[in-house]
Amino acid sequence: MQRLAPYLQVAPLTLILGVFLVVPVTMIVLVSFWSYDEFDIYPDLILDNYQWILTSPVTWSLYLKTLYYALVTWAITLLIGFTISWYLVFHVKNLIWQIGLFLLCTVPFWTSNVIRMISWIPFLGREGIFNQALMGAGLTGEPLEFLLFSDFAVILAYVHLFTLFMIVPIFNSMARIDPTLIEAAVDGGARPWQVVFEVVLPLCKTGIALGSIFVIALVMGDFVVVRTMSGGQSATVASAMMNEIALLQYPTAAAGATILLVVVTLMVAAILRVVDVRRELAG
Repeated sequence: MQRLAPYLQVAPLTLILGVFLVVPVTMIVLVSFWSYDEFDIYPDLILDNYQWILTSPVTWSLYLKTLYYALVTWAITLLIGFTISWYLVFHVKNLIWQIGLFLLCTVPFWTSNVIRMISWIPFLGREGIFNQALMGAGLTGEPLEFLLFSDFAVILAYVHLFTLFMIVPIFNSMARIDPTLIEAAVDGGARPWQVVFEVVLPLCKTGIALGSIFVIALVMGDFVVVRTMSGGQSATVASAMMNEIALLQYPTAAAGATILLVVVTLMVAAILRVVDVRRELAG
């Protein structure tokens, strides 16, 4: 019975992962090899769907656009997340204030993502609050067109929605840093930028890696934000898959989902190659 104890302990989690992860992904991969026509889908084993996707210039442009959104959002959220975490950990000395300000960062998550995203539309529109304020102050003579239904609006919404996923792990890693290390570095003659890049960054790289995985995975798999905030003028891989599903082209959408899963997995694997998250967390 003692030999079976470890297997019995992991059995519930294995069952949950098998039912809700392994089975759906397996079905998506299987359907990606099926054929279809205007009226029906046929179980088959063909590579036509992958060939069509990988040889289409549209697909490559969609992946470039998706990667662009992911990398720009990642860079901005990393800068914001690191700055906020630095302030909370090293400048707010009172623990109650630290917790209170940290919880303040979670306030936007008390509302739906859709509501928070849509709230930017009346703010950034031609007749929106921001444009009216700029013209009222005499800074612009006409509304700024790039604020809404553009790449700027898409990235702004992504940053607003996903920054907390970067703040939380970085804050958690940075809070573990012994303040005496910072004091020792300063006493040793280290400049502020040396303290950041040679002391703090190496010690909170686990949080940065985890936050990067969250943000990149969320952006790569999103289609709602880009469709709404770009006004339909931009598209990503996920939004293309949604269009294919709407047209009942399930095998092609499944092939696209499989390729996207592989790309995101490779990106996550690259991050984990740079930072051994398991070893860092264990330490």
